This record gives sequence, structure tokens and C-alpha cells, in this order.
Amino acid sequence: MGTDLFCEIVAGERQAHLVRSDEVAVAFLDTRPVFKGHVLVVPRLHVETLADLGDVGPFFSRVQAVARAVEEGLEAGGTFVAMNNRISQSVPHLHVHVVPRHRKDGLRGFFWPRTRYDSAEEADAYAARIAAALPGNG
Repeated sequence: MGTDLFCEIVAGERQAHLVRSDEVAVAFLDTRPVFKGHVLVVPRLHVETLADLGDVGPFFSRVQAVARAVEEGLEAGGTFVAMNNRISQSVPHLHVHVVPRHRKDGLRGFFWPRTRYDSAEEADAYAARIAAALPGNG
């Protein structure tokens, strides 16, 4: 296990607004979301890049489920799903961004303005809405 911020969240040593946690991946709200409901999905195993992951199928099944849940749980028109490898990777632990999208929401290209939740309770409410839309949680 690594010692980065995401490893601490995976280990339960650092607080996060969890959406889902299982043997393959942990999904939680980004603390500086592009839009509220922006989820990060990280592999439980510490790897830095996609090339380091090995079998990508189980991990991307979780990403796919979270993308569906963000759309359903937040009534989003769609999602933006993205990942950096090393360059622009703020934490050296593989992570996939799942960002809720709505028509005319103002997101253009790769300029990612950031926002904040008004309170921990608001973040918890977003996480709960997404989690409730995941298979097995409804």
C-alpha cells in the first residue's frame, strides 16, 4: 500500500464522502469538484497509472457503475469521464473523474473550474444520492 492521500482514504485513515467501497475500488466525492457530485474512483490497490493496473476490467466496471449512478442519482444529462497519467495527476494514485454534466453547464474543453460544497452535510447528501443509484443500494 502506498502512502498518498488516496491510499489513506482507501485505508479509512482519512475522511471522505464515500459513494461506494468494495474489494476493487473506492469512490468518493472530489473535495474541489468541477460540479457538485464530481466523483473520484480509485483502485483499492495502489497503482500510479493505468499501465500499472493490470486487469482493468473489474476497475472500469466500477467506473461504469458510478457514471450511471451519477446520471441517475443527480438527474444529470450525462457525465464527463476523464483520467490523467502522471501529467496533471494531482495525487500519484490512479483515479478516474466522473463529473455530472448538464446542457449549457459552461464546461468547455479541458478548463476545469472548481467549486466547493456549502457544507459537509451538502456533500453527504450528494454522496448519498449517487450511492442510492448504484446497483445493490436502491
